Amino acid sequence: MKRADDIKVSKLDWLTILIVVALALAGWLNIYAVVYDSQLDQNIFDMSLNSGKQLLWFGISIMVVLLIMILDFRFFDSFAYPIYGMVVILLISVLVFGTVVSGSKSWFELGFVRFQPAEFAKFATALAVAKFLSKPQIKLDNFKSWGVIGFIVSIPAVLIVLQGDTGSALVFGAFILVFYLEGLSPLLVLAGIIAVALFVLTLLFGQLYLIIGILTVAVILFVTGKRTKKRVSAILAIAGITLGVVMSVDYVVNNALQPHQQNRVKAFINPEADPLGYGYNVTQSKIAIGSGGFFGKGFLEGTQTKFDFVPEQSTDFIFCTIGEEHGWLGSFILISLFVTLLLRIIFISERQKSNFSRVYGYCVAGILFFHFTVNIGMTIGLFPVIGIPLPFFSYGGSSLLAFSILIFILLKMDAHRMQVLIH
Repeated sequence: MKRADDIKVSKLDWLTILIVVALALAGWLNIYAVVYDSQLDQNIFDMSLNSGKQLLWFGISIMVVLLIMILDFRFFDSFAYPIYGMVVILLISVLVFGTVVSGSKSWFELGFVRFQPAEFAKFATALAVAKFLSKPQIKLDNFKSWGVIGFIVSIPAVLIVLQGDTGSALVFGAFILVFYLEGLSPLLVLAGIIAVALFVLTLLFGQLYLIIGILTVAVILFVTGKRTKKRVSAILAIAGITLGVVMSVDYVVNNALQPHQQNRVKAFINPEADPLGYGYNVTQSKIAIGSGGFFGKGFLEGTQTKFDFVPEQSTDFIFCTIGEEHGWLGSFILISLFVTLLLRIIFISERQKSNFSRVYGYCVAGILFFHFTVNIGMTIGLFPVIGIPLPFFSYGGSSLLAFSILIFILLKMDAHRMQVLIH
């Protein structure tokens, strides 16, 4: 008898799978390019190199993907909250028993295996968010729903901040896109965007100019319109909130951020001010990418790569290798692959019959979009360096495994999209 969770290979979305495999293989080759030394007898399968270790994680990821394919597709809906709870426990445990790596106490070290629970918190939170928002009675038009959904997202984010990994915590801001698609007021989304924009503009131009600008706009609005009590109150409230955001920037940067995070902010504002200090990473990254020209220097021929000018090049700055060795053309192809993957995931999400599967798909798209945009943006100076990997491309077993789980849970549910989940 055929079981309800049996699926035919033909029902899987093979275009998405091929894109993921292409990204992972291209990433593996570029990880090897970073560590390759022509003076030594090295090969891409050498387990002492990052490329060899990444290959091991490929094998682990494939086994986990096969397990996902075997599981009943209803498993992820039924156990969304328990999975979320287990990952939260891991995030708490790592604060006590974890190992400090690069200033963040966010890693478990078990023999020769090291993994980061923060990476797995992303798909676990996506499952919990999808579970909550898929309930027919839930509407994002009341404070109770906002409170619950805010609690679900903020708990792992706060725990990750406590670990000293602010960059990974910022990824949870991607869920705002999901909330908007599921009915969150556009005004709230706009308010969040304006707050972020004011924060960045204050960093770039300083408090004084922003304060003068806000007060000028407030005065113009006051003298040019009707001075009704409601309108005046609204002007004063908006001006007060925006001034509060602007005037809080210095405090946040100087008191809430750690020294290395403050340096990242300085590097974002003006990396040329200290090109050998806090601006070194971004400066060298731009040099590496720009030196590739249109076609690049060729595979294993990147001089910036070979002489280790760019720190963390196999992880956070892996895009530099593409820019230097494969040039504008290689960078365009890579970005095109990511854009195609994102569009495909959105298409898959839209065709789901189940609310749970649809919302989860939006979460996947939001998380991938944030990682892809910010990682590449920070290598060319468009965003501050916050230390997040390029999905399927950067070196890192936890990242590769977590993104594989994230994607293939969606593909498993998509293969059963005609079978509607009933709550």
